[in-house]
Amino acid sequence: MALAVLAAPLLLSAYNPGPIVVTRVDPLTVDDDDFARHRDPADWTGLSVDDIAFDEERARWHLFRITKPGHRNGPLWFVPHDNENAGFEAGLVALRRYGGTMIVVDSDARRRNAAVAFGPAIDPNRNFHDGLPRYPSQVLASINHGGWPIIALHTNAPGYDSTDSLCPKEGDTSGTGIISIRYCDTVLRPRASVSRAYPFDDDDSVAFATYLATQQPDDAFCAPQMKAADYNIVFERVVGSDGSLSNYAVTHHLAYLNFETRNLGDDPADLASGRDRLTWMIDHSLAMCAGQRPGKLPLLRFR
Repeated sequence: MALAVLAAPLLLSAYNPGPIVVTRVDPLTVDDDDFARHRDPADWTGLSVDDIAFDEERARWHLFRITKPGHRNGPLWFVPHDNENAGFEAGLVALRRYGGTMIVVDSDARRRNAAVAFGPAIDPNRNFHDGLPRYPSQVLASINHGGWPIIALHTNAPGYDSTDSLCPKEGDTSGTGIISIRYCDTVLRPRASVSRAYPFDDDDSVAFATYLATQQPDDAFCAPQMKAADYNIVFERVVGSDGSLSNYAVTHHLAYLNFETRNLGDDPADLASGRDRLTWMIDHSLAMCAGQRPGKLPLLRFR
């Protein structure tokens, strides 16, 4: 009786995503809406801008890295959503003021990156995974050169969706998201400002304090100081990563802050209002918490 011949296993070719292309660019000529708002050379004095492009898994990524040479050990400013323009405005002000590195995800003025080979568009703030090392390595590269802390800058839609909230319904419940001092669930626990002083007179202006489930809320970076200063604080309890930078940072023992404010629109006065609320939180938090800087920063090793 003849023996059956087993077919050889299918061998997949080695995955080759190609090079990471980094190009120094003139910010005054960059074809992008954020840069188009800043055509005054004075806005870029002392700053340098790199264009970073690479492929990973199913996506093509395009980032801008803005640095202040000679002051690279300042914070890592992160603006993941290309439609949250007040975040870019606040980051640029903060970079000039404190130094460091600013990473901006370019997704053609959209919240998600639609440059994908297949499947749905990708939220740039849900792509931090150890199994996808290129993306976090490019966003977080300055950590290995003294960048500290990480400060993410966001704007959000007014109000919140109270459908799944465990908090009593208060404030504007006509929104579509969960970013509000009035929203809570098993992960997000809010602590509202008592005085409601600026910029926390707005339910949608909040600071996130992220901690591991094995820790206490006050173990989050800068949390005790922000509580003492009467911030609107959303405590984020992390059990397993959801792919966000907040989760990635806390599981890799990196100091992280996230400041949010209401998206008022893109008119100059509205952008300035959102920018000013974010820079207020930046200025006061760094003044309170800069002394927590560790002597030796953790080194991230990307596979």
